[in-house]
Amino acid sequence: MNAPATDVPPAGPPASPRTPARAASASAPVRPPRKSPWQLFREVLHHAGPGYLQFAITNICNADCDFCGFARSKFDPRARASVTLAEARDVIDICVRNHIGYLLFVGGEPMVHRDLTAMVRYAAERGLRPMICTNGALWTEENLRALTDAGLASVIMSIDAADAARHEANRGLPDVCRKIKRANEFFAGVGIQTTASITASRLIEDYHQLPPFLESLGFTTCTFSYPLTTLGSSYLSFSDSGLVNYTRDELIEVFERIKALKRRSRFPVVNPRESLTEMQRHLRGEPERFGCLGGFKYFYLDWKLQLYRCHFWETPMCNIYDFDASKLIRDGCTRCMIDCYRDPSVLQFAAVSLHDAWQHLKRRRLVAAAKHLLDRRNLSSLRAVWEDRRYIRGV
Repeated sequence: MNAPATDVPPAGPPASPRTPARAASASAPVRPPRKSPWQLFREVLHHAGPGYLQFAITNICNADCDFCGFARSKFDPRARASVTLAEARDVIDICVRNHIGYLLFVGGEPMVHRDLTAMVRYAAERGLRPMICTNGALWTEENLRALTDAGLASVIMSIDAADAARHEANRGLPDVCRKIKRANEFFAGVGIQTTASITASRLIEDYHQLPPFLESLGFTTCTFSYPLTTLGSSYLSFSDSGLVNYTRDELIEVFERIKALKRRSRFPVVNPRESLTEMQRHLRGEPERFGCLGGFKYFYLDWKLQLYRCHFWETPMCNIYDFDASKLIRDGCTRCMIDCYRDPSVLQFAAVSLHDAWQHLKRRRLVAAAKHLLDRRNLSSLRAVWEDRRYIRGV
C-alpha cells in the first residue's frame, strides 16, 4: 500500500543543526551544474571522463516488489539504517576530490530520507549532477518543487509492467502511476529529464506494449534493468523470484526482445545495442569485448559508507573516507550483467581510450598511444554514444 508521508518509517536521524532539512526548500534555487565541451574534454584527457557513484542513502523501502530484497515484507525492520546529512556532505566532498561527476541517490527508496533535498542541494552546489532513482510513490507538489529548486539534474523512475494494474500490484503501491504521471508533467515543464527503468521480468509479456504505456505516463526514454537473482554486496535489489529466474536461453531471448524493441519502436531505449549483444555473449560464454569500468569510473556506496566497485562484488574497495586514486581498480571484469555498470562501460570506452592515449603521449610512448586510438572498439563505443545522444544530453 502506498503509505502517506506521515506513515513512512523514519530514515536516519533528524536533520543536522547546521543545515535544517526545511532550509533547503526556502533557499534560492540552484541550477544543476553543466560543464562546457572544453571542460569535459580536459576531464576526459586527465581523468577518463566524469565518474558516477550510486549512493544508497537508506535501506528502507515503502514498496513490496516481488523481485527485490528491499521489499517491506521481506526486509527485517531491525536492520533499518540510513546515512546522516553530515555523512552525505562528507561523501559529496570526497566525490568532488575524486572526479565523480554524477551522483545517483538510491535506496531502498531514497525519498523516505528526510534530508534528501538537502543532499541534492549540497551536491549541486559542489558541482555534481545529482540524480534520483525512485519508485515515485512519495511525489508531492511540495517535494517536486523543492528538489527542482535544490538543483536536481534528472530522475529515474521504476516501471515493472505494460499496464498500471500489474505494475501497482507488484509494487504494492496503489495509485503510484498517477503520481508518476504528475511528476513527469512537472519535470517536463521545468526541463528535467526523466527515464523509466524497467526490470526485465515475466510481468512483461509483450515488450512492444511498453511504449504506449510509458508515453501515457509521460516518459520519453526508458532503460531496462537486467534481472538479478544474486548479488554479493550489501545491495538487496535482487531475488530468486520466478518473475526474474530465467534459464540461460530464456534470458538470451529477453535481450533479443529488447533489441527488437529498439529496432522497431520509435520510443528511445537507452541500453546500447552493443551492450545488449555483449550480455548475450556473456550468457553464451563467448569472449566479451568490453570490460566493466566498475571500480574505475563507476561505484556503489552503501548506508554503512562502504565503497564497492559495483553491486555484484562481495568485498568493498574501502570505506569512503579512505577513497582516493590509489584504490581504483581496472581489471576488465566481466563477472556480471548489471546494466548500470556494463552499459556505461560501453558508452565510456572511447573516452577511456583517449585518456589512455594521452597518458602515453605525455611519456612519448607513441606506439602505445596509437594502439589505444586505433582500437576498433572505439567505433562501437562512439556508435553507442550517438545512439543514446538524446539521453546523454539530459543527464
